[in-house]
Amino acid sequence: MAGSQGSGASLEGISLGSSEEADLRREAMQQVLDNLGSLPNATGAAELDLIFLRGIMESPIVRSLAKAHERLEETKLEAVRDNNLELVQEILRDLAQLAEQSSTAAELARILQEPHFQGVTFRVEGGELVIARILHGGMVAQQGLLHVGDIIKEVNGQPVGSDPRALQELLRSASGSVILKILPSYQEPHLPRQVFVKCHFDYDPARDSLIPCKEAGLRFCAGDLLQIVNQDDANWWQACHVEGGSAGLIPSQLLEEKRKAFVKRDLELTPTSGTLCGSLSGKKKKRMMYLTTKNAEFDRHELLIYEEVARMPPFRRKTLVLIGAQGVGRRSLKNKLITWDPDRYGTTVPYTSRRPKDSEREGQGYSFVSRAEMEADIRAGRYLEHGEYEGNLYGTRIDSIRGVVAAGKVCVLDVNPQAVKVLRTAEFVPYVVFIEAPDFETLRAMNRAALESGVSTKQLTEADLRRTVEESSRIQRGYGHYFDLSLVNSNLERTFRELQAAMEKLWMEPQWVPVSWVY
Repeated sequence: MAGSQGSGASLEGISLGSSEEADLRREAMQQVLDNLGSLPNATGAAELDLIFLRGIMESPIVRSLAKAHERLEETKLEAVRDNNLELVQEILRDLAQLAEQSSTAAELARILQEPHFQGVTFRVEGGELVIARILHGGMVAQQGLLHVGDIIKEVNGQPVGSDPRALQELLRSASGSVILKILPSYQEPHLPRQVFVKCHFDYDPARDSLIPCKEAGLRFCAGDLLQIVNQDDANWWQACHVEGGSAGLIPSQLLEEKRKAFVKRDLELTPTSGTLCGSLSGKKKKRMMYLTTKNAEFDRHELLIYEEVARMPPFRRKTLVLIGAQGVGRRSLKNKLITWDPDRYGTTVPYTSRRPKDSEREGQGYSFVSRAEMEADIRAGRYLEHGEYEGNLYGTRIDSIRGVVAAGKVCVLDVNPQAVKVLRTAEFVPYVVFIEAPDFETLRAMNRAALESGVSTKQLTEADLRRTVEESSRIQRGYGHYFDLSLVNSNLERTFRELQAAMEKLWMEPQWVPVSWVY
C-alpha cells in the first residue's frame, strides 16, 4: 500500500494490452498512482482515492474486460470472423465466476447467450432451402437484406442444397465477408398489427418437443404480458416481453388449443419447418388434429391460452370484486372499505323472498319481494347470483349494481367466483381481488383472536378451517386467470391497507385490461 512518502502502488499483474501503446498506458497509469501517493496529506483523501482506484483496477470485471481488449487489439476487426463463437464462449467462461456476485455480469452473460445471430429459421420446399421466418429484433431483421420466402442457393459459391445443417456448417467455416446467393421472394413487406396478450399458462421452450428451434423459443409464465410481433406462421408466433428483451417463438393460439384440447394417442403432430439452429430428423412425429366431431367436448372446457389486452391510462374501475373461500374475511374487508370512504365506495342491497321481520325496513339490509316475482326474474337472467336458504330465496340483482355505479361510486361485491364471468365486461370493468386463506395454523390463531376480541362469536372447528384452506386452493386453481390481485389475509388490518393501496394505484398508473373493454 502506498505510504505518505510516495512509495507508489504497483500495476504488476494488471494486463492492459500487449502492444507498445498498452505499455505507454501502463506507464501513464503508474505515474498517476505515484503522483497520488506524493500529494500532501497522502494519508487522507489522496490515499482513499488511491485505494478506490486500485480496487477498481484489480477487480475481476476490469481484468476480464482488459483480457477481451487484448484479444481485440491482436487482430483486425472484421464483420465476420471464423472464431467469433469461440471468443463469446471464452468470455462466457470468464463471466461464469462473476455472475453469482455481480448482477451486471449476469446480465451480460444472459445477453451473450441469446440467439441474436440465429435470427432465421428455414423450411424445405421443393428441394430448396426457403426462409420460413426472420426473428423480430435480431440482426438479420435489422439489416433488412433477407425476407421470408427467399431461397438460399449458395454461400461463398458453395451450394447449400436442402439441408439447413449444411448451411450452418458453411457459415461457421466462413471467414471474412460472406456472400449469399439468393432467389428473392418479391413479397411486399407489411407492418404487423401491434398485439398484446396476457398469458394464462407457463411455457418453457426447452421442454417443448414441437418447437422448430428450442434456442429461439421465448419462456414465459402465467400472468406475463407479451407483445406479439409476428403472426404469419399459423403454429408459431414471434413475441417479446412487454418489459423488454429480444423476440422469440411461442406456440400460437391454434397450436396450443390443439395441444391442450386433445389426447395425443393415434394423432400426429409435426414441426412446421426445419431450422438453422435445430437438428432435423427423418422420423415422423405425431400430428394432432382438430376434430369437428369433438367440438362438444372442446367447448365444455375453457382453454386458458392467451387473452388480448390493451394498455389504458389510469382510470377508476366501476366495480371491486372480492373473491375467496367462505370465512376468509371478504365481508369484513368490504365493510371496512365502505366505512372508510362511503362517498367513494358502496354496495348492493340483496333481495330475498322471505317475509320481513318486525324490526326490518325495506331497503335496509334487504329488499323484499315475493317468491314468484323473484323466480321470474331469475329465469329472465336479472340476477348476478342467487341461492336458497331455509326455504327462502336470496340473490343480487344486476340492476342494483348499476344503481351504485350510476350514483358515482365503486360497487364493492363479495360474490362467488362464477359471477366474475358475468361481471367481466366493458359495462362493469371489475377489479378482481382474490382474498387467499392463510395456512391452517394461522387461520386457527386468527379465529381464536377474533373470539377473544368479540369480533366473532363462532368458533370454527378443525374441519371448518381445513375446508376453508382447501376451498381457497380450489378457487385459485380454477379462477386464478381472472384475478388482478391476490392478497393473503393473515392479518385483517394489513390486508385492508394493501387493498387500499391497490385501489389508489389504479388512479395513478396505466392498466392492462381485456381489449374487448376498449374496442
